[in-house]
Amino acid sequence: GGIIIPNPNAPTGIALETGAIRELLADNPESVVIIDEAYVDYGAESACQLIAEFPNLLVVQTFSKSRSLAGLRLGYALGHEDLIEALQRVKNSFNSYPIDRLTSAIAMAAIADEEYFQDCREQVIASRERLSAGLKDLGFEVFPSSSNFVLVRHPGHAAEKLYLELKARGILVRYFNKARIDNCVRISIGNDDECNALIDSLTEIIG
Repeated sequence: GGIIIPNPNAPTGIALETGAIRELLADNPESVVIIDEAYVDYGAESACQLIAEFPNLLVVQTFSKSRSLAGLRLGYALGHEDLIEALQRVKNSFNSYPIDRLTSAIAMAAIADEEYFQDCREQVIASRERLSAGLKDLGFEVFPSSSNFVLVRHPGHAAEKLYLELKARGILVRYFNKARIDNCVRISIGNDDECNALIDSLTEIIG
Protein backbone atom coordinates (compact mmCIF):
# COMPACT_ATOMS: atom_id res chain seq x y z
CA GLY A 1 0.00 0.00 0.00
CA GLY A 2 0.90 3.64 -0.14
CA ILE A 3 0.31 6.98 1.54
CA ILE A 4 0.23 10.22 -0.46
CA ILE A 5 0.50 13.60 1.26
CA PRO A 6 0.71 17.00 -0.44
CA ASN A 7 3.09 19.18 1.55
CA PRO A 8 2.23 22.02 1.57
CA ASN A 9 -1.40 21.01 1.33
CA ALA A 10 -3.76 22.22 -1.35
CA PRO A 11 -6.09 24.03 -0.95
CA THR A 12 -5.15 25.10 2.59
CA GLY A 13 -1.46 25.91 2.04
CA ILE A 14 -0.65 24.42 5.44
CA ALA A 15 2.68 22.56 5.67
CA LEU A 16 3.71 19.66 7.88
CA GLU A 17 6.94 19.94 9.81
CA THR A 18 9.70 17.44 9.05
CA GLY A 19 9.23 15.81 12.45
CA ALA A 20 5.64 14.88 11.62
CA ILE A 21 6.71 13.34 8.31
CA ARG A 22 9.51 11.41 10.04
CA GLU A 23 6.99 10.02 12.52
CA LEU A 24 4.65 9.00 9.70
CA LEU A 25 7.47 7.20 7.89
CA ALA A 26 8.60 5.40 11.04
CA ASP A 27 5.04 4.28 11.81
CA ASN A 28 4.47 2.90 8.28
CA PRO A 29 7.67 1.09 7.26
CA GLU A 30 5.81 -1.31 4.94
CA SER A 31 4.09 1.47 2.98
CA VAL A 32 5.54 3.74 0.34
CA VAL A 33 5.02 7.29 1.57
CA ILE A 34 4.83 9.80 -1.27
CA ILE A 35 5.27 13.47 -0.36
CA ASP A 36 4.03 15.76 -3.11
CA GLU A 37 6.11 18.93 -2.81
CA ALA A 38 4.62 20.91 -5.70
CA TYR A 39 4.51 24.06 -3.55
CA VAL A 40 7.46 23.42 -1.23
CA ASP A 41 9.58 26.33 -2.50
CA TYR A 42 7.15 28.88 -1.09
CA GLY A 43 8.05 28.29 2.54
CA ALA A 44 7.85 24.63 3.55
CA GLU A 45 10.71 22.34 4.51
CA SER A 46 11.49 19.58 2.02
CA ALA A 47 11.38 15.95 3.09
CA CYS A 48 14.35 15.19 0.81
CA GLN A 49 16.61 15.27 3.87
CA LEU A 50 14.84 12.11 5.10
CA ILE A 51 15.46 9.98 2.00
CA ALA A 52 18.71 8.47 3.29
CA GLU A 53 16.98 7.53 6.53
CA PHE A 54 13.78 6.03 5.11
CA PRO A 55 13.85 3.74 2.04
CA ASN A 56 10.04 3.90 1.87
CA LEU A 57 10.02 7.66 1.14
CA LEU A 58 9.42 9.07 -2.33
CA VAL A 59 9.46 12.85 -2.80
CA VAL A 60 7.93 14.29 -5.97
CA GLN A 61 8.42 17.84 -7.22
CA THR A 62 7.39 19.78 -10.32
CA PHE A 63 8.50 22.60 -12.57
CA SER A 64 4.89 23.82 -12.82
CA LYS A 65 4.74 26.10 -9.77
CA SER A 66 7.84 27.91 -8.48
CA ARG A 67 9.66 27.40 -11.80
CA SER A 68 6.68 28.89 -13.70
CA LEU A 69 6.76 26.15 -16.35
CA ALA A 70 3.31 24.56 -16.08
CA GLY A 71 3.08 24.05 -19.83
CA LEU A 72 6.20 21.91 -19.76
CA ARG A 73 4.44 19.10 -17.86
CA LEU A 74 7.69 18.12 -16.17
CA GLY A 75 8.31 16.73 -12.72
CA TYR A 76 10.68 14.38 -10.98
CA ALA A 77 10.91 11.92 -8.12
CA LEU A 78 13.59 11.53 -5.45
CA GLY A 79 13.93 8.45 -3.30
CA HIS A 80 15.77 5.23 -2.48
CA GLU A 81 17.34 3.56 -5.49
CA ASP A 82 14.92 0.61 -5.25
CA LEU A 83 11.91 2.91 -5.56
CA ILE A 84 13.45 4.80 -8.48
CA GLU A 85 14.30 1.54 -10.24
CA ALA A 86 10.70 0.39 -9.82
CA LEU A 87 9.46 3.64 -11.35
CA GLN A 88 11.87 3.29 -14.26
CA ARG A 89 10.46 -0.16 -15.04
CA VAL A 90 6.85 1.01 -15.31
CA LYS A 91 7.08 4.70 -16.28
CA ASN A 92 6.34 4.15 -19.97
CA SER A 93 3.06 2.44 -19.14
CA PHE A 94 1.51 5.50 -17.49
CA ASN A 95 3.55 8.58 -18.40
CA SER A 96 1.64 10.53 -21.06
CA TYR A 97 4.23 13.33 -21.11
CA PRO A 98 7.53 11.93 -22.42
CA ILE A 99 10.53 14.21 -21.98
CA ASP A 100 11.85 15.44 -25.32
CA ARG A 101 15.01 17.43 -26.06
CA LEU A 102 13.24 20.79 -25.89
CA THR A 103 11.74 20.00 -22.50
CA SER A 104 15.13 18.89 -21.21
CA ALA A 105 16.83 22.05 -22.49
CA ILE A 106 14.24 24.34 -20.89
CA ALA A 107 14.43 22.47 -17.59
CA MET A 108 18.22 22.66 -17.52
CA ALA A 109 18.10 26.41 -18.24
CA ALA A 110 15.59 26.91 -15.42
CA ILE A 111 17.78 25.03 -12.96
CA ALA A 112 20.87 26.97 -14.04
CA ASP A 113 19.21 30.36 -13.45
CA GLU A 114 19.09 30.12 -9.66
CA GLU A 115 19.08 33.89 -9.16
CA TYR A 116 15.89 34.36 -11.19
CA PHE A 117 14.24 31.44 -9.40
CA GLN A 118 15.06 32.84 -5.97
CA ASP A 119 13.88 36.33 -6.95
CA CYS A 120 10.52 35.01 -8.16
CA ARG A 121 10.10 32.81 -5.11
CA GLU A 122 10.88 35.65 -2.71
CA GLN A 123 8.49 38.00 -4.53
CA VAL A 124 5.63 35.54 -4.13
CA ILE A 125 6.38 35.06 -0.42
CA ALA A 126 6.56 38.83 0.17
CA SER A 127 3.32 39.41 -1.76
CA ARG A 128 1.63 36.64 0.21
CA GLU A 129 2.56 38.28 3.49
CA ARG A 130 1.36 41.70 2.34
CA LEU A 131 -1.91 40.28 1.02
CA SER A 132 -2.48 38.27 4.19
CA ALA A 133 -2.01 41.40 6.30
CA GLY A 134 -4.46 43.34 4.14
CA LEU A 135 -7.06 40.57 4.36
CA LYS A 136 -6.70 40.38 8.14
CA ASP A 137 -7.29 44.14 8.32
CA LEU A 138 -10.63 43.50 6.58
CA GLY A 139 -11.59 40.93 9.20
CA PHE A 140 -10.69 37.78 7.30
CA GLU A 141 -9.34 34.68 8.97
CA VAL A 142 -6.27 33.77 6.93
CA PHE A 143 -5.01 30.21 7.25
CA PRO A 144 -1.22 29.96 7.58
CA SER A 145 0.15 29.34 4.10
CA SER A 146 3.43 28.01 2.77
CA SER A 147 2.19 28.13 -0.80
CA ASN A 148 1.47 30.60 -3.60
CA PHE A 149 -2.12 31.05 -2.43
CA VAL A 150 -4.03 31.73 0.77
CA LEU A 151 -7.24 30.15 2.05
CA VAL A 152 -9.47 32.64 3.84
CA ARG A 153 -12.93 33.05 5.33
CA HIS A 154 -14.85 35.97 6.75
CA PRO A 155 -17.10 35.63 9.82
CA GLY A 156 -19.63 38.10 8.48
CA HIS A 157 -19.76 37.26 4.77
CA ALA A 158 -20.52 33.96 3.03
CA ALA A 159 -17.76 32.64 0.80
CA GLU A 160 -20.09 32.02 -2.13
CA LYS A 161 -21.30 35.63 -1.99
CA LEU A 162 -17.73 36.93 -1.94
CA TYR A 163 -16.83 34.66 -4.85
CA LEU A 164 -19.76 35.90 -6.95
CA GLU A 165 -19.21 39.56 -6.06
CA LEU A 166 -15.53 39.33 -7.02
CA LYS A 167 -16.36 37.47 -10.22
CA ALA A 168 -18.75 40.27 -11.20
CA ARG A 169 -15.81 42.65 -10.84
CA GLY A 170 -13.57 40.52 -13.04
CA ILE A 171 -11.59 38.97 -10.18
CA LEU A 172 -11.53 35.18 -10.00
CA VAL A 173 -10.93 33.30 -6.76
CA ARG A 174 -11.61 29.66 -5.99
CA TYR A 175 -14.75 28.74 -4.06
CA PHE A 176 -15.02 25.19 -2.71
CA ASN A 177 -18.54 24.04 -1.91
CA LYS A 178 -17.20 21.19 0.21
CA ALA A 179 -17.43 20.16 3.84
CA ARG A 180 -14.90 21.77 6.21
CA ILE A 181 -13.97 24.48 3.70
CA ASP A 182 -17.45 25.34 2.44
CA ASN A 183 -17.19 28.93 3.70
CA CYS A 184 -13.67 29.54 2.37
CA VAL A 185 -12.19 30.99 -0.77
CA ARG A 186 -8.70 30.36 -2.07
CA ILE A 187 -6.83 33.35 -3.44
CA SER A 188 -3.80 32.94 -5.69
CA ILE A 189 -0.95 35.35 -5.06
CA GLY A 190 -0.65 37.87 -7.88
CA ASN A 191 1.55 40.88 -8.40
CA ASP A 192 1.17 44.02 -6.29
CA ASP A 193 -1.35 45.66 -8.65
CA GLU A 194 -3.52 42.53 -8.68
CA CYS A 195 -3.40 42.16 -4.90
CA ASN A 196 -4.27 45.84 -4.46
CA ALA A 197 -7.23 45.48 -6.84
CA LEU A 198 -8.47 42.51 -4.81
CA ILE A 199 -8.22 44.39 -1.52
CA ASP A 200 -9.99 47.42 -3.01
CA SER A 201 -12.83 45.25 -4.33
CA LEU A 202 -13.22 43.39 -1.04
CA THR A 203 -13.28 46.70 0.82
CA GLU A 204 -16.23 47.76 -1.37
CA ILE A 205 -18.03 44.44 -0.95
CA ILE A 206 -17.61 44.22 2.80
CA GLY A 207 -18.32 47.88 3.33
